[in-house]
Amino acid sequence: MLDIRLLRHHPERARERLASRGGGDEAKLDRILELDARRRALITESEQLQAQRKRASKEIGALMAQKKLEEAERRKAETRAIGDRIDALRKELLQVEEGFEELVAALPNLPHESVPIGPDASANAVVRERGRKPEFAFQPRTHLELCERLGLVDFTRGAKLAGSGFLLYTGRGARLERALIQFLIDLHTREHDYTEVSPPYMVSRECMFGVGQFPKFEDQAYAVQEGLDGSTLGKLYLIPTAEAPVANIHRGEILKESELPRCYAAYSPCFRAEAGAAGVGTRGMIRVHQFDKVELIRIATPETGYEELEKLTGHAERVLQLLGLPYRVVLLCTGDLGFASAKTYDIEVWAPGQGQYLEVSSCSNCEDFQARRMELRYKDASGRNRFPHVLNGSGTALARLFVALLECGQQPDGSVLLPEPLRPYYGEDRIAAE
Repeated sequence: MLDIRLLRHHPERARERLASRGGGDEAKLDRILELDARRRALITESEQLQAQRKRASKEIGALMAQKKLEEAERRKAETRAIGDRIDALRKELLQVEEGFEELVAALPNLPHESVPIGPDASANAVVRERGRKPEFAFQPRTHLELCERLGLVDFTRGAKLAGSGFLLYTGRGARLERALIQFLIDLHTREHDYTEVSPPYMVSRECMFGVGQFPKFEDQAYAVQEGLDGSTLGKLYLIPTAEAPVANIHRGEILKESELPRCYAAYSPCFRAEAGAAGVGTRGMIRVHQFDKVELIRIATPETGYEELEKLTGHAERVLQLLGLPYRVVLLCTGDLGFASAKTYDIEVWAPGQGQYLEVSSCSNCEDFQARRMELRYKDASGRNRFPHVLNGSGTALARLFVALLECGQQPDGSVLLPEPLRPYYGEDRIAAE
């Protein structure tokens, strides 16, 4: 949620930054400011009338005591008229506030000044590249071929169980997925000092609103119903990422500045209904409805928010460095930013079987945008309540990490050599055909 004072006092700056996203949201600003002005006018008039009614009530009491009954009745009639006007103002205020809040809630975050301006992903900037892309003396196989050859994922039966876009990991594939999750959690809690949490895999509408998933992406979420009770449909939602529950852990609380930064790591499955809109029916693991991910959340003061973003990005990069996978870091342009983000780095890993980079992490500083939506504050050294910066990043996402591991580690004999740091978790140094 954007600070209304910023919109009110610096409308041109807000308009310019919103326009840089290319979504046309700047057109809503005039109506928002109009409703804001009307809202404040209604509140002021209502407060003045309430004070006037209070004074009139005292006058009526005095008139009654003086036996000036006719004048008292006249003042009573005037007071009733004031009350009717106050009631009318309250009704109008409710309507104005509803429209105002709906429009403000639909505004995306303002891009940070350091974010490049551009209409779409074509304007994203490659910040750095790390690692050497593997070279093969043979035609590299795709992850699909490797999974079928080594018996790691049963795509056909996964689709039979839940439809296209769902995976059935089998045997050593299930073991590799579990090994990756454990490796990621141990890395971030032991080396990067995150506190591990295990959140619910369903959250309330308020939590989805808090992180900016709702109302914009409500049509892309999996809503839950309790048994046959249709009245419960949409009270809970399957999480699209652990960001939804973990960023909301302190929703409605006031933290101490000395407690910041708060850093959490959480494993969860992620459920994305919108994946089906982009060819998820094709076999493979690149785009699916359900996948595993380890999410990183940092809650920090505004003064350290962008320093924390660099730390967060470095923690996600460390995963790929330890696994020996070539990757690049991309700074997203204004037109490619997520709804709640002010600045985002995407980390993309090289997948030779695909001949392209695959996004495995997005590290974002949402500044105070999410904190305002979830009413999360902290008390600074002067005793003032302030909104912190909330940051999120994948540390990292599977199944694309799974894909890159297989395709980068494949050997001439069709086996897959595993990176050394992963071997203690998997129990062997390679995956070979049986």
